[in-house]
Amino acid sequence: MQTLKIFISSVQNEFRKERKALAEYLLGDPLLGRFFEPFIFEQLPAVDQRADHVYLKEVARCDIYLGILGKEYGSVDKDGISPTEREFDHATVLHKTRLIFLSNDPKNERQPSQQLFVDKVQGVLVRKGFSSFSDFKSAVYASLIRVLFEREIIRSGPFDATLHERATIEDIDTEKIRWFIRIARSKRGFPLPEESDPAEVLTHLNLINDKRLSNAALLLFAKEPQRFFINSEVRCAQYFGTEVAKPIPSYKVFKGNVFELVDQALNFVLSKLDYSVGTRENSVHIPGKYEIPKEIISEAIVNSIVHRDYTSNGSVQVMLFADRLEIWNPGSLPMGWTVEKLKKTHASIPANPLLAEPMYLAGYIERMGTGTSDMVRIALKNHLPEPEFIQEDSFVVKVFRPVSENATMQDNVQAGEQLTEQATEQVTEQVTGQVTPQVTPQVGEQVWEQLGEQVREQVREQVREQVIKLLTVLDKEYSANDLLKALQLKGRRNFVMNYLKPAIENDLVEQTEPGSPNSPTQKYRLTAKGLQLQIKLKKE
Repeated sequence: MQTLKIFISSVQNEFRKERKALAEYLLGDPLLGRFFEPFIFEQLPAVDQRADHVYLKEVARCDIYLGILGKEYGSVDKDGISPTEREFDHATVLHKTRLIFLSNDPKNERQPSQQLFVDKVQGVLVRKGFSSFSDFKSAVYASLIRVLFEREIIRSGPFDATLHERATIEDIDTEKIRWFIRIARSKRGFPLPEESDPAEVLTHLNLINDKRLSNAALLLFAKEPQRFFINSEVRCAQYFGTEVAKPIPSYKVFKGNVFELVDQALNFVLSKLDYSVGTRENSVHIPGKYEIPKEIISEAIVNSIVHRDYTSNGSVQVMLFADRLEIWNPGSLPMGWTVEKLKKTHASIPANPLLAEPMYLAGYIERMGTGTSDMVRIALKNHLPEPEFIQEDSFVVKVFRPVSENATMQDNVQAGEQLTEQATEQVTEQVTGQVTPQVTPQVGEQVWEQLGEQVREQVREQVREQVIKLLTVLDKEYSANDLLKALQLKGRRNFVMNYLKPAIENDLVEQTEPGSPNSPTQKYRLTAKGLQLQIKLKKE
């Protein structure tokens, strides 16, 4: 396998951290690390030779000269030429591949000699500007991939950087671009204005080359991403038990760009989790939280979509069980990494850097390598088991629900004394056999409205699912205590309000002793209507 040596050059006291970080990135990246060997000043051992002569020898040995130009020109020799310019000239004479990256500093802030050097470089090369190390790293990545293609070292590049054969700028959704700019400007100070031309934005993000779109551009901003990549969808499912088994009470296949996929998958999971509502004791707002912190779920879903292997025919799968959340993606850790490393602060080496950068700019991810370690920290802080990371054929993240019996929304609401008996859920069966709720608040309408539509929808969704769950276990006559055990519940009031009462009111379940509701021998069984629905559910 051919390895290309890269000489990374800049004024020695300028961009010192950036040079070191770039060298580490190139060595750690699963693709670039296979083909490139970086050299920086700091790697040179003490030798009994003049430094400038040694550096020129390294330039002669290298395949690629990578220059970083900023404000400073640096020290000069007897001819008034800096070592950096000498190295550039030497690379030019030796016909080395030259990649120049120029900081986006105003001309009047550069030293006069440096501006002359910049003008000289611009006269013979196309240079790439950058405002931050992230911009710089992304631009270097795109440039080196192009080098590999031009030298035919590889014939198919990493998925996100590969240029699509058929897609054109007409396939890009202008509104999605504008939405991104609004979000990125507010989150990260994105420099381009909202009215920028889409091609200009894509160029800034290194997502277009000679009017050809990269795969990352399509995943981020295409009108119909799945038209180009059918496997980029996300499949979400909920199971009542702890194993994959029918009936499946809720199953969705989400499509859209990567931003939409994250939002849809996240909302799917949150709508199935218990949500506890507190009181206004310390705030005018009603506080609340999910049984699994939203930050953990968001991080796991974003990682699965951004870092997956898009060359695989598999899709991201999000599965919610009674005791845990599992997220599967067709991907793998960087070479040499272990799952234990994910639990500590580590370098950020995204599998799809051109895809990850816009996700960072829009505030969906951080780039400090703390995401997975934060998941562990937040879980432990909330008294949840430590998340598990598993690398097999796919990469799997397991996030566990509370160890104790999973408290339902109504139980938590009762503790907060906000919604107890304030909203009655009535469940009706439609012709299709689906159970759907009709909310008719009997009391506390003001509090109901204050909770917001998201929480109200969670109440509706949860009652519907709880009734279905009751029907799946009711295969004979059960006492209330027997049903509590079968459903693995402890809160009797929650069971009556959210499971039993709606089922009885909609003629799905009946009492064996309707004339004596409080009889100690009272039991519950399916009605003919309930039995018919149970049969349909088992067939699905």
